[in-house]
Amino acid sequence: MVDYLIVGAGLYGSVFAQQMTAAGKHCLVLDRRPHIGGNVHCEEVEGILVHRYGAHIFHTSDEEVWNYVNRYVRFNNYINSPVAIFRGELYNMPFNMNTFSKLWGVTTPAQAQAEIQRQAGRHNIDEPKNLEEQALKLVGDDIYQKLVKGYTEKQWGRDCKELPPFLIRRLPLRFIYDNNYFSDRYQGIPEEGYDALIEQLLEGSDVLLSTDYKTFAQSHPHIAHKIVYTGTIDGFFDSCFGPLEYRSLRFETEILDCPNYQGNAVVNYTAREVPYTRIIEHKHFNFGTQPKTVITREYPLQWEPGKEPFYPVNDEKNQALYRSYAELAKSRPDVIFGGRLGSYRYYNMDQVIRVALDDARKELQKNG
Repeated sequence: MVDYLIVGAGLYGSVFAQQMTAAGKHCLVLDRRPHIGGNVHCEEVEGILVHRYGAHIFHTSDEEVWNYVNRYVRFNNYINSPVAIFRGELYNMPFNMNTFSKLWGVTTPAQAQAEIQRQAGRHNIDEPKNLEEQALKLVGDDIYQKLVKGYTEKQWGRDCKELPPFLIRRLPLRFIYDNNYFSDRYQGIPEEGYDALIEQLLEGSDVLLSTDYKTFAQSHPHIAHKIVYTGTIDGFFDSCFGPLEYRSLRFETEILDCPNYQGNAVVNYTAREVPYTRIIEHKHFNFGTQPKTVITREYPLQWEPGKEPFYPVNDEKNQALYRSYAELAKSRPDVIFGGRLGSYRYYNMDQVIRVALDDARKELQKNG
């Protein structure tokens, strides 16, 4: 008998386990994958730490979360400065003065703002009916056509006219010459990879990998006083109200016999006809000097059973369906649902850690 059966050895489950173990509780952590870390898992290839499930750049303005992760691992000073390629044209991201200068030859913020207002004003859109209209109202034609439309349609698998406007309530426009993608106070990547962080968080817990929760639960029905579940909430209830929608990803990783392939860790490909959304060159996350390099092409996919659900489709239809599952979850006070999939919310890494810390503390207070 254990105090907590934690389903998922990703960030949420591992932080929750650390807090409970520190409080003297006994945790058993399961994961159906053969490794710890969930989507932040890294593996070494040619001496390079490869982010197995896409780029994971830690950033936060939450000082407590930053201090918490730095107790376990050392972060480097990597700054995320992606670039975008549209049919051979290269632009800085996020949209900033370098982007605007390349697009229109402007040199001052006033000139850039005037051009955006001129283009957006041509459409005279008061209440956007879809994502395309929302984007045109915010940034005008050039930025939308070259840097938003194709990338967004690949990401969501639908035409922008079929996507709701609230998906991009705002687009970040920075009228400064600064290519730092994030505005958070703290940013970096663990020098030894995220698995080093997860290993320390799970110290003191029992861990079973390559283990399916439902199969395990059938043969061990009373093994825990409480369950912490970070899988899909609809999957927990056998999709009794119907399946929630998710987006999935496919990763194509290649070892190249050259020291530097693209000169940047992240390069977005925004044209619709390019099937992948971005190429990641992993060595640049840690300023690597290895003789070879490893790249990963990232292909968005429609999720279906058997594929990994990476992030929820938070449109109105799915949010209404999620509320039904959230209500049903109240009938299971023995289960805590957490993480992106358990709460059907898109979280950044620091947000996952924050929620896990808060949930664990509430649980400990409740139980004295």
